[in-house]
Amino acid sequence: MAKSSKLKKALKIIGGLIVFFTLPTLLLFGFMYLKYNEELPTGQQGAEADQLAEKMLDALGEDAYLNTDYLEWTFKGRHHYKWYKSDKSCEVYWDQLTVILDLENRNNSKVFVAEQAYNGVEKQDYIAKAENYFNNDSFWLVAPYKVFDAGVERRLVQTEDDNNALLVTYTSGGTTPGDSYLWHLDASGKPKSFQMWVDILPIEGIEATWENWIVTESGTELPTFHKFLFLGIEITDVKGLNL
Repeated sequence: MAKSSKLKKALKIIGGLIVFFTLPTLLLFGFMYLKYNEELPTGQQGAEADQLAEKMLDALGEDAYLNTDYLEWTFKGRHHYKWYKSDKSCEVYWDQLTVILDLENRNNSKVFVAEQAYNGVEKQDYIAKAENYFNNDSFWLVAPYKVFDAGVERRLVQTEDDNNALLVTYTSGGTTPGDSYLWHLDASGKPKSFQMWVDILPIEGIEATWENWIVTESGTELPTFHKFLFLGIEITDVKGLNL
């Protein structure tokens, strides 16, 4: 009987702890869902949507980006990149790992652990992880320049405050095809923020700012900060060069 009583007491304590830690999380999620969740808006494809996309690229000076050979940055202080755009390769490094990604043929990619070449059983896993990091982290740096990539659909959306916004859907490529982003632009066409409808987020339509823009040595204009709910996404050590 004593053992049974102790077991019941232990289970009661464990149950109480589970409720204590999970209930606030569920309540917070419910609050955020009700406050921020939005359905994916509808919009019109065609010339007007493409014109708005061109206006955004003109505001950023797209030619400078296209002519930039090399980009370097650090994402959230953890992932570091040296992207040789003209050579279609990127060095991705974190912790003691370095992956030299061949962006045209991942089978040619190389892995180094503590600066030593690595060809062990986890090589392909490291390459896949570096590729996922690159796809995500480079998007937060250069997404506005990707609106005319292959497999991208553009739609003109009229917002509730009667402004034009650009809905971009990636139907192929990247890590999560099917994701959509609604770009909100200032009067000149420069991005201020976008809303996201992406598989990785359970709440649809969450907004992230695009701010603290800098002009690199190559003339490319790039953001260095995004405000995302109560979080900040910092991009540091940003460089853009013509080699």
